Amino acid sequence: MRAFIVEADGGSRGNPGPAGYGSVVIDAATGETLVEAAEYIGVATNNVAEYKGLVAGLKAAHELDPTASVHVRMDSKLVVEQMSGRWKIKHPDMKPLAAEAARVHPSSQVTYEWIPREKNKHADRLANEAMDAGRRGEQWQPSASTAELDARAARSAAEAPAGPPGDAAAGAAKARAALAGSARGGTAAAPAPAGTVSAREADARAARNTAAPQVGWAAPADLGAPATFVLLRHGETALTPEKRFSGSGGSDPSLSDVGREQAERAAAALAARGTIQAVVSSPLKRCQETAHTVAARLGLDVRLEDGLRETDFGAWEGLTFGEVRERHPEELNAWLASPKAAPPGGESFAAVSRRVSAARDRLTAAYAGRTVLLVTHVTPIKTLVRLALGAPPESLFRMELSAASVSAVAYYADGNASLRLLNDTSHLR
Repeated sequence: MRAFIVEADGGSRGNPGPAGYGSVVIDAATGETLVEAAEYIGVATNNVAEYKGLVAGLKAAHELDPTASVHVRMDSKLVVEQMSGRWKIKHPDMKPLAAEAARVHPSSQVTYEWIPREKNKHADRLANEAMDAGRRGEQWQPSASTAELDARAARSAAEAPAGPPGDAAAGAAKARAALAGSARGGTAAAPAPAGTVSAREADARAARNTAAPQVGWAAPADLGAPATFVLLRHGETALTPEKRFSGSGGSDPSLSDVGREQAERAAAALAARGTIQAVVSSPLKRCQETAHTVAARLGLDVRLEDGLRETDFGAWEGLTFGEVRERHPEELNAWLASPKAAPPGGESFAAVSRRVSAARDRLTAAYAGRTVLLVTHVTPIKTLVRLALGAPPESLFRMELSAASVSAVAYYADGNASLRLLNDTSHLR
């Protein structure tokens, strides 16, 4: 049986006053955030907002797995004690909310725990984001949320060794920067240009470029469950350790022994999470081998999608970056300078972006509300991440993407996208 943790909170600026809630569903086994929910609910009390946060969290957990056990953690003593049956529910506004919470998920599978406010920062930040959005006449948007990152940074700062007075703010800033920092890297070992984009800047850029619709203060945003793409880069081939260009125009190498082991480890980790509902793969051999290894563990079939194949690197296939620099210096400089430039006889990043975008649109339509594993290559994964963030083409050279790494992007019905994970290799260690 799967186990979830639901953390929920609510707030009211005036009690009663403008109110909102936040809730998060966490995989108890891995600690991974599975769902975030937040909403501005108009004028209400703290207690009403807290109950609504609980209901939203339980609904999200139930939609993920109606058979799972759920452990609820809240800083509201009232809600925890009432839902545990130790306190009577006397207020007329509380009774229907408590009854709804009890109906959402089987009560025999739900337990409750009170936690201090400082341990409920993720849900608290979501609730405050919802109230801030309501004040602007908008509804909370997941793509613009920094709640999880802020909460993690606050925890890291709190756990850091004590320093001189006045260092608390600097410590929090350093913790957040460490969590948000991105490693430099490039496709086929290309050198990364200097400079990175902070997580807050990336969130703001994504919010500006996705043109989220404006809605009224109390109007609910019923966007439904997103289509979530779990992006798995294939395992190593013989070319990978040598950092040679390996696209769709070369010899189509198979996985090496190391690559097959990486695929097995990825399969075990994904099976343990238990959230994958379908598997889609690039048609190239190294991806199909990786995909079938995972699919066999999950009991699923593999669907092929040509739009997920790697860039055709033309005359550069099989060469190292240094060899390309020596043999094709002018073409390489043009390729590094413009996404419209292509290797001799190959494919430009602009062409890849169009192909990947079309595949993304087909797959989000086909798998709306579902979690799908896409087994593909460096450039398609980086392109999906870049488009989700609204980042410029040069960002392709500023992302590290290891063999058999896992990333994740969620796509919502209103067109917003949310980057959930990038280059996770914890299953390989």
